[in-house]
Amino acid sequence: MLLATDLDGTFLGGSPEDRQRLYQLVSRHPDIRLVFVTGRGLESVLPLLSDPAIPTPDFIICDVGATVVDAHTLQPVQPLQAEIGEHWPGDPVIAAALETFGLQRQDVPQERRYSYFCGEAEVSDELKKAVADLGCDLLYSAGLYLDILPRGVNKGTTLMRLVEHLGVDPQRVLVAGDTLNDLAMYEQPFKGVCVADSEAKLLDATRNNTLVLHAGARGCGGILEAITHFGFLGNEGIDAHANPSHEAGKSDLVIVYHRLPYEEFFENGKLVRRSPSSPNGILPTLLSFFADGRRGAWVAWAVDDPKRGPFELHTPVDAKRYPRLTAARVPLSKQDVDVFYRHFSKEAFWPMLHTFWERARFREDHWQIFCRVNRAFAERTASEAAEGAVVWLHDYNLWMVPAYLRELRPDLKIAFFHHTYFPSADVFNVVPWRRAIIGSLLQCDYVGFHIPRQVENFVDVVRGAAPVRVVERQSCAPRFVTYGCAVGLEHYTTEIAVGDRHIRLGAHPVGMDMDRVAESLARQDVQKRMAELRASLKGQRLILSIERLDYTKGTLEKLGAFEQLLVEHPELVGKVTLITVCVPAAKEMTVYRQLQRNIEEAVGRINGRFSRVGWTPVQFFARALPFHEVVSYYAMADLMWITPLRDGLNLVCKEYVATQGLSGGRGVLVLSEFAGAAAELKGAILTNPHDIEDLKNACYIGLNIGQAEAEARLRQLFDIVRHYDNRRWGEDFLEAVSPSETAAHAASA
Repeated sequence: MLLATDLDGTFLGGSPEDRQRLYQLVSRHPDIRLVFVTGRGLESVLPLLSDPAIPTPDFIICDVGATVVDAHTLQPVQPLQAEIGEHWPGDPVIAAALETFGLQRQDVPQERRYSYFCGEAEVSDELKKAVADLGCDLLYSAGLYLDILPRGVNKGTTLMRLVEHLGVDPQRVLVAGDTLNDLAMYEQPFKGVCVADSEAKLLDATRNNTLVLHAGARGCGGILEAITHFGFLGNEGIDAHANPSHEAGKSDLVIVYHRLPYEEFFENGKLVRRSPSSPNGILPTLLSFFADGRRGAWVAWAVDDPKRGPFELHTPVDAKRYPRLTAARVPLSKQDVDVFYRHFSKEAFWPMLHTFWERARFREDHWQIFCRVNRAFAERTASEAAEGAVVWLHDYNLWMVPAYLRELRPDLKIAFFHHTYFPSADVFNVVPWRRAIIGSLLQCDYVGFHIPRQVENFVDVVRGAAPVRVVERQSCAPRFVTYGCAVGLEHYTTEIAVGDRHIRLGAHPVGMDMDRVAESLARQDVQKRMAELRASLKGQRLILSIERLDYTKGTLEKLGAFEQLLVEHPELVGKVTLITVCVPAAKEMTVYRQLQRNIEEAVGRINGRFSRVGWTPVQFFARALPFHEVVSYYAMADLMWITPLRDGLNLVCKEYVATQGLSGGRGVLVLSEFAGAAAELKGAILTNPHDIEDLKNACYIGLNIGQAEAEARLRQLFDIVRHYDNRRWGEDFLEAVSPSETAAHAASA
C-alpha cells in the first residue's frame, strides 16, 4: 500500500502509543510506501527527516501540492515538478496584483505558492477574480489560511500525478488528513480517512463518500483504524510487523560506555580480568554508584574471538565491591572495533569535534558500521534496563544509541554525557550525518557537557536542524568564568523544546579522584621517586607537560614556544628543564605516526641547539607512565604547562592541582584558554596556544611569579578541585537527570 498523509494533526497527531505503533508498522513493513502531503514548505519538513522516531517517507508533497521531491535525495520529481512550475507566474507578480487587498502574508518557507492570513469576509469576489486573472487557484481553509496556487495544483492532483508516475494502483492508496486543504486528496479515486477532530467542513464534504472513513481516534490512531477497516494488510493484520518486544531487565541504572570496567588479557593461556591500569578517573567514579548494592548493568563492547572460546554476554565486575553490578557485553569483531573506534571515531568525529574539520575523513561504509554497532549497544541496553530505568550514555562513540533505544524502550529515562568538546554549528555541520546525530541526541531526556560554552554550541547546532524553543536559561557565574577566557560565557540554556519533546541540558565538568592522588602520595616508592627527582633537578626549575599524543594537544606549538623562550631569555639556559610526556596512541591509529616524528625532531633540534654538559633542556618520554609515577612528577613540577589547542575539559591540570595542594606545594598552572577547564579553574595563568608569543610569555610569567601570588593562586585552584571532585560530578549529574530518585536513593543508602 501507499500511505499519503497530512502531517500536523494527522501523522504527527494521536496518542504516543498509537504513534509508536504506526511508525513501527510503516518502518518495518516491506510493502508500505509513505508520502508526506502537507501545506508546509520543504524547509519546514526537513526537521522531521532528522527525527529518528518518525519514519522517513519515500516522497514529500509540500506547499499544498506545489512541490514534489524524492525524500531520500530531496531532488524534484521530474517531469512533475517542471509541469507545476510552468503554471506559476512568480512571487513578484502575485505580490503586485494583490497588494491593494491589504492581506498579511504568512512568514513561512514556501515555493510556487503565496500564502496569507485573512478572515473569511476578506475572501471577496474581487479577490477571487484577481487570483483567477493571474491564472492561479485560491484555496481557503480553517477560517484563517489563504493559499494562492498554480492553476490545477493541489494536494490531490499532485498526489494523483505521483501515483501515476510510480505506476501504483489507486485502490492501494490510503490518504489521511484533518483540514479542508486536504479535501482535494479525497476527490481522487483513493481510499481515505478523516481522523478524529478533523475540521467540520472537511467532514461535511466527505460525509457521503463511501471510500472515506471518519475515524474515532485522533491522528495515527485514526490511520491505524483505516488500515484495518479497508483491509490493506490482508489477513496478517497490523501486528504482524510490530517491533519485537524487549522484555524489561532488572537494572535500575545502566551505564553505557565504550570501555569495560576491567581489563582482559591472557596469562599462561588463561583469561584474566583486573582493574584498569589506565589512569582514567571516570571508571572508578561510575563504579562507585554501585558500591552500596544498587542493581545495575555496565554495557560495553568486547571482542568476540572464536579462538578464546564461547563469548560471555554477562560477567561479574567485582563480586565483592559491586555485588549487584553486571557487565553486559556487546560482541564485536576485531574489524568492527577497528572501524568503529580506532578509525572512524578518531579519523572522522575526533578532528571535527576539536575544530580540526579539515582533517576529518568521512566514509559512508564506516558510518554504516558505526550505526550497526550503536544499534547493538541499544539492543543490549534495552534488554538490561528495568521498567523506567535511568540509562547513562557516555560520549560521541554512542551518538546514535538514543535513537535506537527510544524506539525499543520508550519508557526509559535516557541521559547522555558528552566528554569531548562540542564545537560550534559552522564546524559540526560539516558532518554528512549531522541531522541523524542531532535527531538521535534529541531523543534524550537530559544531555550534559563539561562547560556552558559546549551547551550553547549544541543548542546552535540544533537550531540548524529543527525548530527549537529555549525554555530555560541560567547565569554561568559564579560557578564558571564569563568573559575571562576563550570558552567563557555569560548565560547558557538549561532546557529546550523541539516539537513536543523537552530536553534538559547541563554543564558538569568532570572532577578529580582526590583519594587516588592522596593514596599515591603516601606510597613509599612515590616518596622515593620524589626524592630522586629533587636531587637530580637540584638548582633547576621543572616545567612539566603531560598529554596524549594528539595534534589537538598543542605539543609542537609548546615546543616552539619553549625554544623561543630559551632564545630570548638566555639566563634560563641550564636553569630550566621541560619534561614532556606524550602517551602514544594504539598501534592501529596510524594518523598519529607523523605527529610523533615531528615532535621527536623538534625535541632533537632544541636539545642539539641548547644542551650543556650535565643539562638537557627537554626530556621527552613517548610512553605511558603509571599513575603513581606521574604523581611524583606532579609533586616536583614548579610549573605545569597544559596548552591544548582545543579540549573538552582536561583532567591532567586538575591532577596537578590536587597533587600540589595535598603535598603542600606552590606550583603554578599555565593553562590553555581553549581547554574546557579554563572556564572553571580560576587561579590558572591562561594562555592562547595559537599564539607562540603568548605561550612563551605566559610560561615566563609563571616561572617568575612571586611566592605569595603563586600560593594564593594554588589555594584558589585547590579549593575548586577539592570541592568539585569526581563524586560530586556524578551525583550532580544524576540529580539533574532524576532529582527525586537520586535523593531517595541517597537517603536509603
